[in-house]
Amino acid sequence: MNNRHMIHSLSALGMLCILASCVPYREDVPVADLQNKTPPAAEPPAPIAPPVVAAPSPIAEATVPRVAPRFLRYQASGITFEGVSFDARSQTMKVVDQAAGPDSEFPDAASAGKRKNAIAAINGGFFDPQGNPLGIVISNGKRAGTWNTGSSICSGVWSVNAAGQSSIQRREALGKAGAMNARELLQAGPMLLDHGSSVSGLNATQTRTRSVLLWDGKSRWWMGCTSPCTLAALSAALEQASPAGWRPLHALNLDGGSSSDLWVSSTVAGGPQNVRSFFSKPVRNFLVLVPKS
Repeated sequence: MNNRHMIHSLSALGMLCILASCVPYREDVPVADLQNKTPPAAEPPAPIAPPVVAAPSPIAEATVPRVAPRFLRYQASGITFEGVSFDARSQTMKVVDQAAGPDSEFPDAASAGKRKNAIAAINGGFFDPQGNPLGIVISNGKRAGTWNTGSSICSGVWSVNAAGQSSIQRREALGKAGAMNARELLQAGPMLLDHGSSVSGLNATQTRTRSVLLWDGKSRWWMGCTSPCTLAALSAALEQASPAGWRPLHALNLDGGSSSDLWVSSTVAGGPQNVRSFFSKPVRNFLVLVPKS
């Protein structure tokens, strides 16, 4: 090999070495692995927990301030309401029943209330021409009459249980067994409001004065009379009205018309009052409002 060929060969060899040095180093990987290898799956993001929102706690009855009894006059849907609002944590109603019949002891609500040291009194449930109660009446544990399951004027029940808690219920909800355990009880009717809703099927033609009990389902109550109206109109009005400044949940009709009789003593704010027609007749029983012992 002459010098010219040797120089050419050495130049080619040097060029190959330079090119080889420019290739980056990597470990040998089989072609199959290069073709089939997939990138590792990304881990799914951690689920985002919804924010924890504390459930609204109901207003405890103990936090609702007690309000002293007061006489109120209110109008709604052309009906005038006159009655006493009170707090069952401070006052309670009791039945005053006349075993010998109407007017045998008390000619009116005022005389019954005063005799029983009450702050208010109202006429109670229905009775037959002989003076016997329609439905059952319980006064301080003493019973009169019988459990009525058929008449609409006995379809509701006001009662005080052994624990001293007052309520208005449908007779089916309380049941005869529950009624027999009551300390105070009066069957009357019909129901005018049931769980805040007006009651369907009530009479829409007979207009007369009404005696009514209202309850908010907790401790607030109202006892009073209305101007002449039908049961249907009264029920519809009570669904929207607030005669005592709060919405009633349950309302019970008592004996009305010439039996309506409300007395309020001078110790009650807005008293004294005597809401009674000149033509009022004696009744079998009364509900009197007294301080709770």
